[in-house]
Amino acid sequence: MGRLNDLTNAGQALWLDFVDRKFLAEGGLQKMVDEDGLTGVTSNPSIFEKAMGHGDAYDEELAAYDKDHPDAATIDRYEHLAILDIQAAADTLRPVYDRLNGKDGYVSLEVSPYLANDTDGTIAEAQKLWAMVDRPNLMVKIPGTAAGCPAIAETIRAGINVNVTLLFSLAAYQAVAEAYVAGLEERVRHDLPIDRIASVASFFVSRIDSKIDDKIDAGVGGEEAKALKGKVAIANAKMAYAWYEEFIASERWQKLAAKGAMVQRLLWASTGTKNPDYRDTLYLDTLIGKDTVNTVPPKTIDAFRERGTVGNTLGADVEDARHVMQEVKRLGLDLDEVTDTLVTEGVASFSKAFDDLLGAIAAKHPAVEAAS
Repeated sequence: MGRLNDLTNAGQALWLDFVDRKFLAEGGLQKMVDEDGLTGVTSNPSIFEKAMGHGDAYDEELAAYDKDHPDAATIDRYEHLAILDIQAAADTLRPVYDRLNGKDGYVSLEVSPYLANDTDGTIAEAQKLWAMVDRPNLMVKIPGTAAGCPAIAETIRAGINVNVTLLFSLAAYQAVAEAYVAGLEERVRHDLPIDRIASVASFFVSRIDSKIDDKIDAGVGGEEAKALKGKVAIANAKMAYAWYEEFIASERWQKLAAKGAMVQRLLWASTGTKNPDYRDTLYLDTLIGKDTVNTVPPKTIDAFRERGTVGNTLGADVEDARHVMQEVKRLGLDLDEVTDTLVTEGVASFSKAFDDLLGAIAAKHPAVEAAS
C-alpha cells in the first residue's frame, strides 16, 4: 500500500495515460495494476505516434501483417498495430473489470481525429472500433465537440462505452453529460439494459493554466491577475465537479440510477504540469474526489508515488474556487476564448500527431519489405 493505493480509498481511480508494446509485453502494466492499484489506461494519437513512430518495437508485427496484406492501406496497418495493444491492455485489466462489475478496468481507443466535426463518421468509426477490439472493457474516445455530442448519444444508445475527450469548459461538459443521459434514456425507452454501460468525461486541466498564465504574463488583468496564476484550471475543474454532484442528485438522473445506470465519471486529463514553477503533483493533489478518475503520464505517477498527498481536495474550498472564476471574468481573462481555442488546438494537435503516425508507418513499409 502507498500513496497511489490511497487514491482508491479516497474514491478516485488511477489510470495510466500511456500505452506501448514493449511496456505491455514486459509486464509493466500488470505490475502497476498489482502494486499501484491502477484500474485503467488511456491512449491517443500522440501516444501511439511516440510508441509506433520511433524505434523498432512494432517492426516484426508490421512485417508479418504486410506479408499477409501487401496492399493494405496505411490506416489499416496502424489499426492492426493499435488494436493488438488495446486488446492486450484490455485483457490485463479484465480481472479488474470483472472484480468491480464493470465499474472500472477500462482501456480507451480514440476515433480518428480527422472526424472531430463529423457526427456520422464518428458514429461509424466508434462502431467499427468496438467490433474490431471486441472487448467489453473498451471505451471508445469521442471528442466533446458540437458534432461529437450527438455521436456520443448514439454510441451510448448502441451500448458502446464512451470516453469523451477534449473537454475544457463547464458548458461543454454539461452538453456531453446531457448526451450520455440521452443515450441511456433512449435505451430505457426500448427496454434495453443500461447497467453495464460506462462513460467518463475527460476534462483537461494543465493546458488551461498555460493559456491563462500567458495572458497574465502579457499584462491582461494587471497586477491583480497575478494572484490567479496556477489556480484557474483547478477552480474550473472544481466547478465542473460541483455541477456533477448537483446533477446526480436530480430526479432525472435518479430514475436512471434506479435502473442500474453508472455515473459518467469526471476524468482529469492533461495532469502533468507544464510550468516548471509548479510542483509536479499539483494536478493530482488538488483534484481528488469520489467517483472521479485521474489519467496520468508515467513521469507524474512516479512523482506522486514519491511525494504526492492524498485528501478530499476536490470538494474543499469550493467557494474559493468560485471566487477565482469570478475574478477571471472581472479581470477580462476571457476563459471562454481560452477554452474554445484549446478545443481547436487539441483537435489540430491530435490530427498532426495522426499525420506523423501514419507517415512513420508508411515510411516503414519499404524498409520492412526489404528486410523480409
